[in-house]
Amino acid sequence: MCVQQLANSIFPTGTFFPMFCAVASCRKHEMWILWIPILLLFVQDYSLAIKITNLRVPTHAIKDQSVTLVCKYDLEGEALYSVKWYKDGWEFYRYVPRDDPPQQTFPINGITVNVHNSSNNQVALDAISLSSGGKYRCEVSAEAPSFQTEANTGEMAVVVLPETDPIITGGKPRYQVGDLVRVNCTSARSKPAAQLTWYINSEQADPTCIYQYPTIVSLAQDHLETSILGLEFRVKPKHFRRGDLKLKCLATIHTLYWKSNEESMESDRPQKAPMPESRKSGLSGTTRTDDRVQTPNNGNAVFRQLERNNVLILVGMLCCILLRSSSAPR
Repeated sequence: MCVQQLANSIFPTGTFFPMFCAVASCRKHEMWILWIPILLLFVQDYSLAIKITNLRVPTHAIKDQSVTLVCKYDLEGEALYSVKWYKDGWEFYRYVPRDDPPQQTFPINGITVNVHNSSNNQVALDAISLSSGGKYRCEVSAEAPSFQTEANTGEMAVVVLPETDPIITGGKPRYQVGDLVRVNCTSARSKPAAQLTWYINSEQADPTCIYQYPTIVSLAQDHLETSILGLEFRVKPKHFRRGDLKLKCLATIHTLYWKSNEESMESDRPQKAPMPESRKSGLSGTTRTDDRVQTPNNGNAVFRQLERNNVLILVGMLCCILLRSSSAPR
């Protein structure tokens, strides 16, 4: 049942209410026409709102280094009133173009603003510390009469890098097939702890061979963390197919740190036992060789002995002849 029928059933024909409903029903399109300019004004007002077009807050930054936070915006024809930066809800930098000087800083733990390198579009931070990590918000406001304000937020974490490359311990210079390899990789103190990965001959080690030790947290105020990853496996012939066995440990921290260490192990092949020789063949060969070598020497010795005997006989015979000739009567 429509509104007009409902009104006729309640009120008599010709009374005020049915007549009012009829007029309202006839003019409902006129009411929509009246709303169109209001909607257009609203859309126009929204289209002219301030927009932050580019907010750059590094996800990770290295301790003791400088960082630049960028906030670019489009005023859509409005005049700039102020740009404000906040960390965890506390304002630390303000830029108001009509002030002299236009820049103003506020002390916050872990924040050191480099005013010389800061402007309405960016703020530079020097020598950041672990306390510099947190949520950063850029807030842009237009001048009167609109005083429109737009804000955007980014989060930054501060990283402490290890002072040394990862270290491999427990390895031997040589291994044989079947030997047990048990080594550890240790990454020095950092924040957060470095992610460690083992590689065997350039291939990532099987997870079943990996042992993750608990992270060691320093008791100092910075609470730096040391990570240790173990590797244990049996040496197989395939590990020496390309020469030496190579073990590599890779340490990474997000996209800021990427260091590795590699060690090579030689194959210690067992010496082959000498082949057992046949006594018969060995002795017979030796005898024949000795015979061939010794026979000429024995013949020469006998020949020389015979020559000596013949000479002695001749000398004896000559002596006898001389003695007889000297004793014969003249």
